[in-house]
Amino acid sequence: MNFLAHLHIADHCQSSLLGNLLGDFVKGDPNKLYSPGVAKGILLHRFVDSFTDNHEIMKACKQHFDPELRRFAPIAMDMFWDHCLAKRWSEYHCEPLSRFVDYAEQQISATDEPLPERFVLMSAHMWQGRWLESYRELDNIKYALERMSLRSMRMTPLMECGQQLEQNYETFSRLFSDLYPDVLQQTRKQVTE
Repeated sequence: MNFLAHLHIADHCQSSLLGNLLGDFVKGDPNKLYSPGVAKGILLHRFVDSFTDNHEIMKACKQHFDPELRRFAPIAMDMFWDHCLAKRWSEYHCEPLSRFVDYAEQQISATDEPLPERFVLMSAHMWQGRWLESYRELDNIKYALERMSLRSMRMTPLMECGQQLEQNYETFSRLFSDLYPDVLQQTRKQVTE
């Protein structure tokens, strides 16, 4: 799951939007750096990533990628899941996507928590560029993967992953219908235990 799904899951579980968005930017024990609510959100983000990466559906998805791209499949699929969620947003949330994004931006921008500089820069670009709403279009997912592929030589194969998403679009879309409700159920269970 990527940014949109992590925010939606946070909202679904009444967890910290900030913490769930910060998950990829914080290493180590978040309890030493953040308030309890934000730290729990970071830990929920990590649970979602681990649960999704190890899910049978993710393992099945990897098999649809060319062998040399399979190690990049989880990154591409995280982006694709956000595409599916954005495209089918009304099935999962009662508010329009644009209103939810505005709400999330407002909540996250109002924090006085210490934020990593990389997170501040990324989130500024994300809100200004309206990335989350743009995920409705597969071309924007492919563009995001191409941008990620430019970060380092070892990430270059990500550029080809967009084509794999396109070729398997119907299959992956169907799998989202099975995966996402399971993720929502497991995360709700995780926060109530």
